[in-house]
Amino acid sequence: MISELLNDPETRVILCCGSGGVGKTTTAAAIALKAAEQGRKTVVLTIDPARRLAQALGLNELSFEPRAVKDVSNLYAMQLDMKRTFDEIVLTHADAKRARTILENPFYISLSSSFAGTQEYMAMEKLGQLLASKEWDLIVVDTPPSRSALDFLDAPARLGSFLDGRLIKFLTTPAKAGGWALTRILNAGIQLFASTVSKILGGEFLADISAFVAALDSVFGGFRKRADETYKLLKAPGSAFIVVAIPERDPIREADFFIERLLSEGMPLAGVIVNRVSPTLAPLTIAASKELSKGASPELVAALELHMENLRVKSNEDRLIKTIKSPALLRIEDAGADISDLAGLRSINLSGNSL
Repeated sequence: MISELLNDPETRVILCCGSGGVGKTTTAAAIALKAAEQGRKTVVLTIDPARRLAQALGLNELSFEPRAVKDVSNLYAMQLDMKRTFDEIVLTHADAKRARTILENPFYISLSSSFAGTQEYMAMEKLGQLLASKEWDLIVVDTPPSRSALDFLDAPARLGSFLDGRLIKFLTTPAKAGGWALTRILNAGIQLFASTVSKILGGEFLADISAFVAALDSVFGGFRKRADETYKLLKAPGSAFIVVAIPERDPIREADFFIERLLSEGMPLAGVIVNRVSPTLAPLTIAASKELSKGASPELVAALELHMENLRVKSNEDRLIKTIKSPALLRIEDAGADISDLAGLRSINLSGNSL
């Protein structure tokens, strides 16, 4: 599955998605490392704020710009900075005066730093920038863990709906009409509504929103367009989604949800990687274990009981994994320890399929 993707020069984007705590970041780093060592100029982008990608690559920290990984040719890593990405958009698409007005606006500062969905939207924006640069043979994206699944695909539409919505249009109407003289331009019903909103949000906050949207008119027009273009690229040949899970009930359920969503959106699902699978053990029947334990030392009895328990765990894992509906499935055995360096990443066996 992975080998086929990396051996295909048309593969330009691999997105690793899944719930938290399943080794998604490590998987993305291992895929990027393997691609780089095959001679492909590769950048791995993490949106996960836990900063674990730097650890896995043996770096002290990641930056907003692609940074070369020491001792590995062709491999670069970076972490999303959503506010800097948002600022970058404003500076690119607005003149200096308007850009300053937007960047200094209190509502913009709040929106770009903490508004729900901004991180996912900026992930889509940054991915679009990397694709447009034509600099990279392969871009590997470590998506943020989310129970709502693939939020970064939905975020542009949600952010656009907010800024295009009726409330925002209403709030900006007075500013475009020459100020907040509501009593002169709105009827009594609208006045009452505005008064209520002002009490809830504060008049100053409403003024910040109004000024922000008025200044953003010429900039925002390209937001959704660029996101739509990136979204189309993610559905086209050359992109591949890898769902990452571990052999436990909840992560498998989350993986199924991701798979269903990807298929319903027509996204190119390459397969599923199941991390931390228990190693294959020699079979040992209960009858055989009883025979072996007759007159055995307490240590041997304990070892046999542990072996039987491991077999039961392995059997349960296999049962869960078989429920996954995927075009390809790769099992990666538990390494027994956290992977925090390049040698550990190289030790991950990304070759082969297991259905």
